Amino acid sequence: MKLYKLPTTVEEPSEDSGGKYVAEVPMLPGCRAWGDSAAEAVDHLQSVAAAFIESYQERGDELPDAAQNLASESGASTVSEVLIAV
Repeated sequence: MKLYKLPTTVEEPSEDSGGKYVAEVPMLPGCRAWGDSAAEAVDHLQSVAAAFIESYQERGDELPDAAQNLASESGASTVSEVLIAV
């Protein structure tokens, strides 16, 4: 079992997001979750990211290099990290 320390971003609610917060793991393209609060979106993201990584593993696909190397990128929009054990 590996422990992934993945940087996340959280976007404020907008018309495009249906008034929901959107949490995303930028190094895993398409890995995102929505919630009524930033905390709820991040909470949902933990489950989504675990399923995302598990699906890569089950198919025998390699994760993007940034995730494989557990690289953490800093940036103004990075508000937290999620720890994913898979």
